[in-house]
Amino acid sequence: MRLILLTSLTMIAFAANSVLGRMAIAPGPFGSGGLPLIDPASYSAVRLGSGAVMLALLVAVTGTGARRWPRLQSGSWASAFALFAYAVAFSYAYVALDTGIGALILFACVQATMIGWSLKEGDRPSLLEWLGLIVAFGAFIWLVSPGLSAPDPLAAAAMAASGIAWGAYSLRGRGLPDPLKATADNFMRSVAFIIPLFGLVLVTQLPVHASAKGVMLAIASGAVTSGLGYALWYRVLKRIGATQGAIVQLTVPVIAAIGGTVFLDEGWTLRLAVSSLLILGGVALATMAKQRRL
Repeated sequence: MRLILLTSLTMIAFAANSVLGRMAIAPGPFGSGGLPLIDPASYSAVRLGSGAVMLALLVAVTGTGARRWPRLQSGSWASAFALFAYAVAFSYAYVALDTGIGALILFACVQATMIGWSLKEGDRPSLLEWLGLIVAFGAFIWLVSPGLSAPDPLAAAAMAASGIAWGAYSLRGRGLPDPLKATADNFMRSVAFIIPLFGLVLVTQLPVHASAKGVMLAIASGAVTSGLGYALWYRVLKRIGATQGAIVQLTVPVIAAIGGTVFLDEGWTLRLAVSSLLILGGVALATMAKQRRL
């Protein structure tokens, strides 16, 4: 029961990242005068910074001796940039995407990146795996293809880039002896990219706006649903394994869509509902088939 509770809390935390991001960044009901509570660049900066602080504190509390504080030794600049790219693209995507659609695109592209890399490395899927992947990929193409209920194409592309970046970050972190410490290091390194981000914002004259509520939502996403969420996830993953972990993450887009309905009054379209079932079902089929093959 304790493992089920921890796993459920972790999936809710991951889904809450999408709900908090959409709530803060969308120019919808929570902003004033047509403005969002916070602009995407500021949201990303606060999220990464507060996540770095929370993860550093967690390492300090749980570590011993020389491992007590992150010293920028376990992470890398390449991983930190992938983390930074994920966070920034995620924020700009939620300017125009509903919560559930954004989470589904993010999840699908994370899985596609990791599966694509395994194919490049010589993995040969079975027929059942290929069937699951084709169903999931076809449903994803249908979801983002032009139509009355299709998501904004630029925002969808930004979320796809976010998913690819997170997939790359996950691939780089496989097999690390202390993933929590490495994640803390990478969050700390990612803060260095905030300066050129705001330089680009100034050059392109993108709007910068931050209210107290927007900053608090960004801190909640960085410190709680990201920092504490990742710490819980690494603890759970040791107990359930990578395959079960991949299957359990299928619930995240669904939870995010429910959160968008409850907190943001976002509706479910038939296109979203059907594509969600096909994408998540296809990935689940491919994952389980691979587990049987291995």
